Amino acid sequence: MKVLILGGDGYLGWPTAMSLSARGHDVWVVDNYLRRKTAVETASEALLNAPLLDERAAIFKAETGNGIKVTIGDLCDRSVLDNIFTIFKPDVVIHYAEQPSAPYSMMNYETARLTFDNNLQTTFNVIWAVLQHAPECHIIKLGTMGEYGTPNIDIEEGWIDIEHKGRSGKFLYPRAAGSLYHTTKVLDTDLLWFYVRTYGLKVSDLMQGPVYGFATAETDISDKLLPHFHYDDIFGTVVNRFLVQAVAGVPLTVYGKGGQTRGYLNIQDTLQCVELAMNNPVDAGELRILNQFTETFSVNELAEKIQAVGNVLNLNVEVKAIENPRKELEDHYYNPIHSGLNELGLKPHYMTDQVIAGMLNKVLEYKDRIDVSKILPRVKWS
Repeated sequence: MKVLILGGDGYLGWPTAMSLSARGHDVWVVDNYLRRKTAVETASEALLNAPLLDERAAIFKAETGNGIKVTIGDLCDRSVLDNIFTIFKPDVVIHYAEQPSAPYSMMNYETARLTFDNNLQTTFNVIWAVLQHAPECHIIKLGTMGEYGTPNIDIEEGWIDIEHKGRSGKFLYPRAAGSLYHTTKVLDTDLLWFYVRTYGLKVSDLMQGPVYGFATAETDISDKLLPHFHYDDIFGTVVNRFLVQAVAGVPLTVYGKGGQTRGYLNIQDTLQCVELAMNNPVDAGELRILNQFTETFSVNELAEKIQAVGNVLNLNVEVKAIENPRKELEDHYYNPIHSGLNELGLKPHYMTDQVIAGMLNKVLEYKDRIDVSKILPRVKWS
């Protein structure tokens, strides 16, 4: 297929590009390096210095013979997408191109506005590029399980059947986002649903849990092909933060009571889930929502797992509860349904001790690059 990946420089975008190119697809990536810029501005640089996209694509082609087209451009500028769609006419557009950090979105007015403007404008431009240039194109948008919040009932897979006063209907599952970033993802879903039912777009919305790890089949070729691996309090996901803290000798920072429970998945399964969605397209006029995770853990459980493996590696890992900088329930019911991707053929990579040990050993190779000043929370919700 002809696959357009938006946000192709990102933690997930670049591995996705390599994976699909390696499978014979015609891949074109677009990025404006927003994640790199905001990381520098907030002193939140990644553990590894990833080459720019053109260099990474050249390395990948030299090593594998597989090409990846690259465009550096701002997707908030409608002309960037119009030009690419006119030339490329993609079969699939994979939309990762959003400011992805909840803490960043909660820092101040400027970061909140950037998050709001970038995320909604990009999604809006994607919709119109598909409508005007490639109406058969399948949009695969990365959502987040954080859209749902932590309701005191089971979280269905995107939709819920409701009976009310003798009548029934099917509705989008109620959302209760916990940050401005997550709220923009809710608005994405609403925008897409409007255009799906009005103009017959084809959309898969992947509600992804926090991702961990940085090794994929293609990154084994060269460390220069590894994705951005953030371990800071702003852009680093909790598992990746804990891995680096364990190596650096910083106690694992459990926010509050540590009962916050979420669905997690290995980065290899992100690639698998996106490919499954791509290879099983929806019909025109359908919004398919898939809850994308493989296991649920509380923060305390994650800390205990990483501590146990770290201590086997003689890292002497400690765990320390600190004041929670976020506004969230720290002890709650959490039972999200996630059968859709399994039915499509997902073969999960679970967070075994062996997997944790492999990640810790990789981080150990870059121990001298860890800046511990980036680890403790610098952003509070209030």
